[in-house]
Amino acid sequence: MNSCAQDPENQATVPETVSFTPELVVEDLDIPWGMAFLPDGSLLITEKSGEILLFRGGSKTEISGVPEVYNRGQGGLLDIALDPDYPDNGWIYLTYASEEGPGSGGHTALARCKLSGTTLTDLEVLYKASPNTTAGQHFGSRIEFDRDGYLYFSIGERGERDVNPQDTGRDGGKVYRLNPDGSIPPDNPFVGSDGLDAIYSYGHRNPQGMARHPDTGEIWVHEHGPRGGDEINVVKKGANYGWPVITYGINYSGTPITDQTEMEGMEQPIHYWVPSIAPSGMAFVTSDHYPGWEGSLLVGSLSFQYLERLEMEGKTVLKREKLMEDVGRVRNVRQGPDGLVYVAVEGEGIYRLNPDR
Repeated sequence: MNSCAQDPENQATVPETVSFTPELVVEDLDIPWGMAFLPDGSLLITEKSGEILLFRGGSKTEISGVPEVYNRGQGGLLDIALDPDYPDNGWIYLTYASEEGPGSGGHTALARCKLSGTTLTDLEVLYKASPNTTAGQHFGSRIEFDRDGYLYFSIGERGERDVNPQDTGRDGGKVYRLNPDGSIPPDNPFVGSDGLDAIYSYGHRNPQGMARHPDTGEIWVHEHGPRGGDEINVVKKGANYGWPVITYGINYSGTPITDQTEMEGMEQPIHYWVPSIAPSGMAFVTSDHYPGWEGSLLVGSLSFQYLERLEMEGKTVLKREKLMEDVGRVRNVRQGPDGLVYVAVEGEGIYRLNPDR
């Protein structure tokens, strides 16, 4: 086993090192999937059911002009992100399940738009996975930009584990890279081959966390395993992350998927969870508001309903810490422009972690 892929059952869970008080700053949300802070400090929030809310001055306003969403199972309105040059160009990016395209059902789409007052305008669909399917699982999806301005987004394998993730000619189970206008970077790994031009890496199961490393600039993802085997991976050009050929998980029924946990030509995770925590949302801490947390990775747990802090040394997890235990299904976590951590919890809303002084 790769020395970086440590079994968390052999790692101590340490007590909280920072004292903070969670404050519910945005109330009465159902499944708040994505969060994006506007330059004025207000907050855009996606609800999986298909609404975008603007939280400003303590009140919520529903945004109009949102694209039609295929709200089924794990699909719906998913992530939201601002263009790195948002103050100059105003572009906002969305991932969502869409019925557009061939086949019944839906698949994950990426679009961009602008915000005029409380209305979305200039909507452009930049990518739409195909074919549609009525399966309700594994749409992904998160969005991130690298330092060069390339846009990355994830799509899960849509429950077709033996068909999609290992086939670079099919959508699903992939991380994609585009230019911000939706065009294909010419150095993408499968340009000019039989693979889809937009694909950057493959062999993923269902990535629902994505973040840019603050020091290296690398794009990190985490993804759901089956029963056990949730993973953290560093995205590499053209790399194969192995699902379902290799995995540290088993079927939900308890039967094995494979006896292989590593194989030549397939990447090892830098960390995996057994049992699965069902991770969603991911953020690096760069703020000095939480002494000792700088460089840590924050990950939400849907299954166990807490926020996890991973203390990192490079790509090695040194310690794990459970925060906000029993708060509810943590869907997302972001560090705000004020340096404070914001945590989205299903059926509750968005908490701000206020350090105790």
